[in-house]
Amino acid sequence: MRPSGWSDAPEVSLTNTEWLKTLWPYLLEYRGRVILAALCLIGAKLVSVSVPFLLKDLVDFLAVGPEKDQINSETIWLWFPIALLLAYGAARLMTVLFGEVRDVLFGRVTERAMRRMALRVFQHLHKLSLDFHLSRQTGALQRDIERGTNGISFLMRFVIFNILPTFLELGLVIILLLINYPPYFALITLVAVVSYVIYTTRITEWRTMYVREANKMDSSTHARAL
Repeated sequence: MRPSGWSDAPEVSLTNTEWLKTLWPYLLEYRGRVILAALCLIGAKLVSVSVPFLLKDLVDFLAVGPEKDQINSETIWLWFPIALLLAYGAARLMTVLFGEVRDVLFGRVTERAMRRMALRVFQHLHKLSLDFHLSRQTGALQRDIERGTNGISFLMRFVIFNILPTFLELGLVIILLLINYPPYFALITLVAVVSYVIYTTRITEWRTMYVREANKMDSSTHARAL
């Protein structure tokens, strides 16, 4: 430890984009796993979008029946709905399977990033001056580091597996609505999603103030305990 020379510094607040830029080198370390996880994610979204259409075709066939020139064909009556039912079940299964494979592939990336970031923070703390360690409260610092490492996992999974897939799925749904239905169906869907995003963002920003205050009180409690 350096004997002196430390002084209080203002808190640095990084945006999610800045955090992702910081974490990006750790993602590139397992580039193959990240690419495979992204492919599984895209596959899951493509399959999930096809599920309602398979169910629609199955219901339409059972309700309307085959074409007039196929009425006497028992094979179509028997096997076509079974094939649609199997395809529907397979699509649901593939959606879950793609999601599980994605989590397995990306789990190592997340844990590795958390470990390296925690080690980097630990090494940085040992390079700080003695004044820093004498003036800082160990319990509060420990809780802050713990929350930070856990936040890395949440941020990576939330942005990569929640936000980006939502935009991808929204784009696919809007394209399918434009192809199969009048344009105002796609417009209604887009307006509803945008309104939900704006409302959720505002509520989250309002709630974050109380979460930060709770974190400060939690850190203060652990500082007194230790």
